[in-house]
Amino acid sequence: MLSGGIRFATAQALLDFLPSDERILMEQLREFITSEAPELRERLSYNILAYRSRLDVCFIWPASVLWGGKKTYDGVRFGFSHGNLLSDPHGYLDRGTRKQVLWRDLQQLTPTDARLLRQLLHDAMERDRERASGLR
Repeated sequence: MLSGGIRFATAQALLDFLPSDERILMEQLREFITSEAPELRERLSYNILAYRSRLDVCFIWPASVLWGGKKTYDGVRFGFSHGNLLSDPHGYLDRGTRKQVLWRDLQQLTPTDARLLRQLLHDAMERDRERASGLR
């Protein structure tokens, strides 16, 4: 169950639903993605913002958009759909019990977060190009 049965029709409806701290961080992360990877297309997927080029690349998931009816973290989760393929020498990303999807839960976007996410996002874009060319 997502957000108590709520379905968002647009990204703006999602943002309007969020508490101000999550909304502000979501807007910062959207701007970050747009500036670092303008070729990514934004879409709503499972009530969150997901980004893809050829294939799914990353997502931003505010904690107030519940999965399974419960809140399991605070802030906004910046995740990589195929994070298992990324080079993460600093161990910045979390995987929990997941095999493929990796993420970082953020309360704010610090300069260190931006630097590491930039490197990971560029790596994810390269992996996306490689994976897409292998599908042809």
